Amino acid sequence: MKLLQVVFKDALRRKRRVLYTALGVAIGVAAFVAVLTVARAGEDRVYAEIDKYGPNLMVTPAVSDLDLQLGDLRLGTLAIGDNYFAEEKLLEVRRIADDAIREALDIQDEGDIATIAPKLYVDTELQGTSAMVVGIDPEQERLVKTWWIVSEGRYVEQADEAVLGARASASLRLGVGDTLLLGGEQTTVVGVLGETGSNDDYHVFVPLPTVQRLFAREGLVSAADIRALCSACPAVDIADMINEEIPGVRAVAVRQIAETEMNLVNKVNRFMITLAGITLIVGAFGVVNTMISSVHERVRDIGIMKAVGASRRQIVRMFVYEAIGVGVIGGLLGYAAGTLLSYVIGPLIFDDLAVAYELQYLGPALGLAVLVAAVASVYPAFRASQIRVAESLRSL
Repeated sequence: MKLLQVVFKDALRRKRRVLYTALGVAIGVAAFVAVLTVARAGEDRVYAEIDKYGPNLMVTPAVSDLDLQLGDLRLGTLAIGDNYFAEEKLLEVRRIADDAIREALDIQDEGDIATIAPKLYVDTELQGTSAMVVGIDPEQERLVKTWWIVSEGRYVEQADEAVLGARASASLRLGVGDTLLLGGEQTTVVGVLGETGSNDDYHVFVPLPTVQRLFAREGLVSAADIRALCSACPAVDIADMINEEIPGVRAVAVRQIAETEMNLVNKVNRFMITLAGITLIVGAFGVVNTMISSVHERVRDIGIMKAVGASRRQIVRMFVYEAIGVGVIGGLLGYAAGTLLSYVIGPLIFDDLAVAYELQYLGPALGLAVLVAAVASVYPAFRASQIRVAESLRSL
């Protein structure tokens, strides 16, 4: 009878114990698969949103933080610098961005390539309520924020018109056709934006020249969004060049911001993977315990096998084969359980996260489970190979 047949028949005779051993391995593998699947789905979601709108950049005034201390007591930070920068600096920003894109993509066109949407933020009082008025270039802003939808009325076109965010419209109790007193002048509300889930919902949008004139901010802007319009554009390089060549401004690639935000998620992932590793170690001890028990139970069988000519190497292989079988079962169960678990914990970590099963993790799950089971079987297999025929006869 072949050795594999012996192992298979023996596993069927002790199928409950084999299953319990496989479950110990499966729990650790399931934790690994769930963590990796959720992490992959969350990362894909973040970067898909970024790539959907191009590798955008944000340009803001160069403001530095000053740490305030009293002796060894840290009191916090104080922002130092202007809240605005000259609008004319955007011409230099465009030159740097367009030149970098032309070089990266080998574009010969001399026209404008990047979309630059300047903004001027002014905190004021409207209708007796504190509100944030944002001066925008209507055409450029619409190109950058392609997700904007005008739910009521139409988009702003004239200098004396305004579009309200959904929340701003509700709190100010203003709708299409109403007027508001802005800087001493009447401005007509021509539209209301649909909810975006961002700060835009709370803002009042008015053409940039109007806000600059009414609030004495001529030639100044608070920030600018840059849309490079291609996923291959060197956004990070553009940001570095802007920071080096233009004083008084700070450029950051949105992808860099996303990667910074992902650091926290990665730390949580590492913690969860550590817990999964501990679970796998516990499962490995379960395999050792089960196989040691199997050695004691099968002293007579091992002695008989040796008596009829079985070598130590064959005895070791028998236990290794059994461990591989346990690993395969544990890997399959762990992959299935981990995938199902990811569908449960994914939406709890990321709101409305669409988790999809990752078939690419099946191979690593099986490999990890088999490796853990095989390593755990080394000592029991060695013990079994040391059993002598005389010892087995005494157990009869």
